Amino acid sequence: MTRTHPPVTRRRLMAALGAAGGLIAAWPWLGAQAAAEAATQIPPPKFSAPAETGTEPRTIVFAGGCFWGVQGVFQHTKGVLNAVSGYAGGKKATATYMMVGSGMTGHAEAVAVTYDPRQVSYGQLLQIYFSVVHDPTQLNRQGPDSGTQYRSTVFYADASQQQLAGAYIAQLDTAKVFRSKIATSLEPLNGFYPAEDYHQDYLTLHPESGYIRTFDLPKIANLKTMFPQWYRDSPVLVSAASAKR
Repeated sequence: MTRTHPPVTRRRLMAALGAAGGLIAAWPWLGAQAAAEAATQIPPPKFSAPAETGTEPRTIVFAGGCFWGVQGVFQHTKGVLNAVSGYAGGKKATATYMMVGSGMTGHAEAVAVTYDPRQVSYGQLLQIYFSVVHDPTQLNRQGPDSGTQYRSTVFYADASQQQLAGAYIAQLDTAKVFRSKIATSLEPLNGFYPAEDYHQDYLTLHPESGYIRTFDLPKIANLKTMFPQWYRDSPVLVSAASAKR
């Protein structure tokens, strides 16, 4: 059987070369991009969410660059029951890493976050998303990754999710929290397709990766520092959830 490999990207090259201790020093460009991953202190949403009064788990799909880091942050967030890396925005037939990497499928790398509203609210997840997970002012890119597949998007499942996310974006833009206007788009969730198994729990399984150390582990540190009330040290893993089934 012939083994096929996804197209080479900066991320994959960094992951492969991550053992090289001098990687960052040797690539000044890389160090500059790493600075773009710094978190931003932002106010919580002003809105209240009446739909959060129930006890049933809810799911929201976030896209914010490489799904390794997005998944990792939410896996370390209290109240999150599961966080699955995958693809959203395109058709099921094109929901593969090789095809999505072309930037021609309409998909974004995304993470489906299932949470317990008794422990963490949708508004709190939005605050973490806009402050710690990624830079929402970057259009069709995050860090070293560029293309529409790395866009910043909230894929809403209903009108309430759309309205509340839109209200928070307007709040942050009006307050001029960021130097630039927020580029995050709001798109209806027409399907979410889990990514290949080797992408699940990637941050936890590959902490030695150059990409993870440079761009993603700082996000976990920022979550712990900025939101200690929502941080948990032991992540909730996809592999653990699968083992229970």
